[in-house]
Parts: sequence; C-alpha cells; structure tokens
Amino acid sequence: MLLVHKVELKPNNKQATYFRKACGVARFAYNWALDQWKKQYQNGEKPTEISLRKLLNACKAEEYPWMQEVTKNAPQQAIKNLGSAFNRFFRKQGGYPKFKKKGIRDSFRADNGPPQKGESAIRVTGKKIQIPCLGWVKITENLRFQGQIKSLTISRVADRWFASISVEIDKLPHVRKNQGIVGVDLGITKLATLSNGMVVEGAKAHTALLKKLKRSSRQLSRKDKKSMNFKKHTQKLARLHARIANIRRDYLHKATTDIVLNHHEIGIENLNVKGMSANRKLARHILDQSFIIQASIGI
Repeated sequence: MLLVHKVELKPNNKQATYFRKACGVARFAYNWALDQWKKQYQNGEKPTEISLRKLLNACKAEEYPWMQEVTKNAPQQAIKNLGSAFNRFFRKQGGYPKFKKKGIRDSFRADNGPPQKGESAIRVTGKKIQIPCLGWVKITENLRFQGQIKSLTISRVADRWFASISVEIDKLPHVRKNQGIVGVDLGITKLATLSNGMVVEGAKAHTALLKKLKRSSRQLSRKDKKSMNFKKHTQKLARLHARIANIRRDYLHKATTDIVLNHHEIGIENLNVKGMSANRKLARHILDQSFIIQASIGI
C-alpha cells in the first residue's frame, strides 16, 4: 500500500528558482496539451495523453528548449494529470479541464524510476532529500515511513515549498482498535457529537483569525497593484490563509484519525453542504467546520 508524507522543504535561492521553473514547465505542458486536445477533437481526431506526450517529446527540443532545464518528469506528469482529468470528466466525476494559471496551486511531480547502480533517483537521508536534476535539498523532518519511494510532488503554499513523498509499505504503521459501532452527528456549534457521548469541538480557525484577516485584506486593497508593497502584502495575506487552512487540517486529521482507529464501523449523516452554504447567515460557520474535508479525511 502507498502512504504519503508531506514535509516542508528548506531550499536555497538556486533551488527555489529551480522549483519555480519546474512548476512553470509543468503548467505550460498542461495548458499546451489541453489546447492540442481541443484542436485535435475539433478536427475529428481522438487525442490521448500518450499521443500528446509523444508529440511534445518530438517538438520540445526545437520549439521549447527551455523545458530541458528541469527534469523531464515535470511536463510528462503534467500531461498524465490532464489525461486523468479527462477520464474523470468522461465518467461524470468532475468538470471539463481548465487552463492553469500562474501562482495558483503551483506544483510538479517526479516519479522514482528503477534504481541505477543500486541507487534510486529520489532518495531521503536524514533531513535531506535528493531531487532529480537538482541534488540534495534540506527538509524539516525525517521521513516517517520506511519503504520504497514511488514518487515525489513538489508544491508551493504561499511562500513555502513542500514535498509530498509517496512510499510503498507492507503494512500500516498503526493498530486499529475494535470498540464497536459509533454514529457521528455534525453541527455548527460543535463539530461532531458521537453516539457514545464524545464531543469534538472544532478548530474554528477562520472565526478566530477573522479580525486579522479582514484588516490584512483592507490593507491590501489600498495598495497599488503594480507596486512591490502589493506583492509583499499579497504574500503576507497568503501566509495567513495558509495558517488558517493548516490549523483546520491538523485538527480534522487528529479528530478523524482518533475516531477511525477506535471504531470498526462508523455511521455519518449525508449532508447537502452546498445547499446549507446558501444560507448567508450560516455559510461562514458551516464552511469553517469543513464538513466536506472531514468526510474525505477519514470518517
């Protein structure tokens, strides 16, 4: 089975520049492939992500030589992601793929190929990780899972870089306790009330930092969009949003993991969160509790 450990990176200026280049190449490849997909479909052809990857490989040396400055996995995996997006669209599990924009969910992925001379392209030693075409980059903590590293995804949140390391392991590192069946009732005042009497309060991070968030947003609105102060304050506001998201995510992971590990069967109500969010008086409180995220994490 595969487990993912997301850890913060501590790159120097040269390494951070490489990350930005790789994210740009991945974004360009995704948008290029989406444009080619539309054109081929309009011409009566049946495009696939495999054919588009071959087409890009055939022309990038002459038309896009700057793509060779980063790992070849960045554009290839981006086109694979586009293929997955179209598969979800055809199965009616998602909308039609859209073009990516700079600065929004910047990321790129690298797969760990077969070991060469006894060593893999992606390796973790202590608090360092080896990234293809770049070398060793510092990380903030040791890898929690021991096993074969399958892939690596580098992403940016505000002004921080993170590595999501996918590791193949033989068995789960935790033991699940069988303490019977439990029902979960979600709410606004209390995040969850269990049938055994346990109450989960909820982080309510957005409510706690709302005053600071409003003040920072007002300050940003008064700045010239072409000024350096606007860019600096945009990063400041992005860090605040990331802090709110991290507090919420950490709380939900701990709460749902505790429930899942201690009960073998869990019943949870099916809520129409989108419909509930239409109530403008309750929308912020409902979304602050993150019912959708909670259900996807573990309950």
